[in-house]
Amino acid sequence: MTDDEGAFELYDLRVECVDIEGEPVASYEVGDYFEVHGEELVFPEGQTFSMYALSALLPLLPAKQRETHPNDWMTTDTRVSGPDPNVQGVFRITRTEKRRFDHDEVSGEALDTDR
Repeated sequence: MTDDEGAFELYDLRVECVDIEGEPVASYEVGDYFEVHGEELVFPEGQTFSMYALSALLPLLPAKQRETHPNDWMTTDTRVSGPDPNVQGVFRITRTEKRRFDHDEVSGEALDTDR
């Protein structure tokens, strides 16, 4: 296998609370954020993040990391609502830089080179 044969790229992401339109009783505030680097969630030192808000965001993150068609809503839509209708937290998912990975370093499954 050549060096590039198992290589792929994913976007790093920044997920930030940009608005709270309801009661500000959640454990997050406008400006709180975390980043996604590959499979890692990276939080600023000392910052926590609501697991309920995270549950609304997690299903979207792997898709947002991947290259998508410019007209795909996954490319164009960046705002996501939190799960609590009383808080109405709004989060923005922003693609930042691309990070390069090698299949053999992130998977225990052998790469099928005969595909």
